[in-house]
Amino acid sequence: MKTQLKLTMAAIAACFALGAIAADAPKSMRGIDVAAPDAVASEKAYVGSRPGTTKPVARTFSTQPPVIPHSIENFSDINLEENACMDCHSAATYKKKNAPKIGDSHFLNRDGQKLDEASAARHNCVQCHVPQVDAPPLVDNQFQGDVKKADAKKPAKKN
Repeated sequence: MKTQLKLTMAAIAACFALGAIAADAPKSMRGIDVAAPDAVASEKAYVGSRPGTTKPVARTFSTQPPVIPHSIENFSDINLEENACMDCHSAATYKKKNAPKIGDSHFLNRDGQKLDEASAARHNCVQCHVPQVDAPPLVDNQFQGDVKKADAKKPAKKN
């Protein structure tokens, strides 16, 4: 009789414990029906229009590849033979076009040896550099990148 009573009490306790766990279970961002197809997101326009008309976007951490502060919609495809980005950002043309020069890391091969021209392995600019889009965050967050944290620590300028 004592064994049966203990088993019954254990079963009741387990039911209460499972009920408490299920009450705090995380909720899906998609809603209850996870098998339903996701709604198609609206297409966002790129921030900035023509190159050179928008100021550069601040990086959120020191090693972040810079984002592209202008639209690239009318640029031709980037391939080994053709790259519209290099028309303005190559070492030979950046001063004339008043554009940022591609980074020194683009002039290194895989072994770290310095090259005279940009490495062919770095020809696909939009693999790392992306156009900026003005889109709200998907979830609320308090993320502050390294740059923003450093700016917050600087004393205010006195006039």
